[in-house]
Amino acid sequence: MEWFTASGYWLSRLVLQRALAGVYLVGFLSAALQFRALMGERGMLPVPRFVAYVPLRKAPSVFHFHYSDRFFAAWSWGGALLSAAMLAGAADAVPLWAAMVMWAALWALYLSIVNVGQTWYGFGWESLLLETGFLAVFLGNARTDPPVLVLWLLRWLLFRVEFGAGLIKLRGDSCWRDLTCLYYHHETQPMPGPLSWFFHRLPRPLHRVEVAANHVAQLVVPFGLFLPQPVAGVAAGLIICTQLWLIASGNFSWLNWITIVLAFAAVDGEAAAELFSLPGHAPLPAAPYWFVGLVCAATALVLVLSWWPARNLISPQQRMNMSFNAFHLVNTYGAFGSVNRTRYEVVVEGTDEESVGPDTAWREYGFKGKPGDPRRLPRQYAPYHLRLDWLMWFAGISPGYAREWFGPLVERLLTNDPATLRLLRHNPFPEAPPTYVRAQLYRYRFTTWRELRETGAWWHRTLEREYLPPARLVR
Repeated sequence: MEWFTASGYWLSRLVLQRALAGVYLVGFLSAALQFRALMGERGMLPVPRFVAYVPLRKAPSVFHFHYSDRFFAAWSWGGALLSAAMLAGAADAVPLWAAMVMWAALWALYLSIVNVGQTWYGFGWESLLLETGFLAVFLGNARTDPPVLVLWLLRWLLFRVEFGAGLIKLRGDSCWRDLTCLYYHHETQPMPGPLSWFFHRLPRPLHRVEVAANHVAQLVVPFGLFLPQPVAGVAAGLIICTQLWLIASGNFSWLNWITIVLAFAAVDGEAAAELFSLPGHAPLPAAPYWFVGLVCAATALVLVLSWWPARNLISPQQRMNMSFNAFHLVNTYGAFGSVNRTRYEVVVEGTDEESVGPDTAWREYGFKGKPGDPRRLPRQYAPYHLRLDWLMWFAGISPGYAREWFGPLVERLLTNDPATLRLLRHNPFPEAPPTYVRAQLYRYRFTTWRELRETGAWWHRTLEREYLPPARLVR
């Protein structure tokens, strides 16, 4: 059974599993702290209404059998506690079968949330976390050396993430082909970070170098993951460096972090241990036959399911961030096939006046992550995911993206709904709810160095048009 395990990857597995548990922890915390306003019983897109018309086979979830806000909260906090325990090493302190059960429980807990999350969970990194989490079930623990087959499956997943993202760019927006996309991207990305202004103001020739380097990192480097060491480790290191650059330049939830996690499957743990003067690792006893059988069965399943995403990769009509099954196993990924040239932001305002006229005083609601106050430096939130803020970016692109939830959001602001207000940074009506709420569409751009020095503003905004006319509750 020597072919089955790779003892030299013990450190790689340790880092991968602990980091994956950390990402799970962030995902469960995001669910626990935001769900009531988004999809709770009185939320904008309630889970009970969703499960009433979507069958179990299309969206497997425990919430088909029972839902209450209290039950969802317990489910999410339970996942957070289990994630924290595994981050602390609980899975390495139990027998192999128990560790597999723990990883499988994390996967099932999060799957139940994603499958009823609707628009709020319609992001590629949700499927990426589930696919990675499924493979982690078969990665073993400290009782056995890492299975070679699962390490290769993790590399195959990382290859699809990177290569798929590279292909969707080349096939999509022309600015990727003429190396000009970063003239716009840092300014128009969904949620800029504290360094995004500075990235945007880098010289344009450097932006072109960035795009070219991105093409190399996503279209060439991933093939190195399947080559012998040290080439595979170098390829993984280049991917990690690229992802750290993206982390510094914006807020993309845990997409970049979990990509880094996957890259450790190609890092030579033995060489890394020597580099950092860590104690050596003696090969562990052979894996039990039942574990070998389960790993081989899981490998066969992934290989069969890989047909659909592999076909999608070579298709001229490539689709990104798509799941081919209800369990989010072996998906297709990609990001920014098109890049916006202009940033539009929906600014939500309210008034407590009894009638609306030209002289009405409107007060602006402040969001935690999305641009609002031009003088406020964008904050760093990733890997935490501010779901409402992300959807507000889509709303600025087109009202069609917000058709399901924007009206319910306004209704809850008109009642000072506590759960909804907790999603915001600033409520201009702390004493009593507003009488009217409206939305305005602004064009935002980063200020220049001179404007920043003179005004202290990071953004300059110009009113484009009315997005939603003043609305009030009908009593």
